[in-house]
Amino acid sequence: MNKLTLNEFKVSLGQASPPQGSSPLLQSLWHEAKGDWSTAHELAQDVNTPQGAWVHGYLHLREGDQSNASYWYRQAHQTMPVTSLEEEWKKIVEQLL
Repeated sequence: MNKLTLNEFKVSLGQASPPQGSSPLLQSLWHEAKGDWSTAHELAQDVNTPQGAWVHGYLHLREGDQSNASYWYRQAHQTMPVTSLEEEWKKIVEQLL
């Protein structure tokens, strides 16, 4: 698969499924952006890497669970965001692309 740009990834949100060949973490963020938190969480919690912890933490932030989010951000060696959730989503997607 050719490397997607952030804009192409955002455009894919208009499709019925995530871009073919995208990683489980990108799929997770895609589903979250489409309003499917449960599928997003299922995908993210199965990735046992710092990046997986970052996405997992972001999902708990989106859910409003600050303490759980804080735990996962520490596991990811990331600081809790001071920007909007939308900016944090964009930052994570850019890192994963």
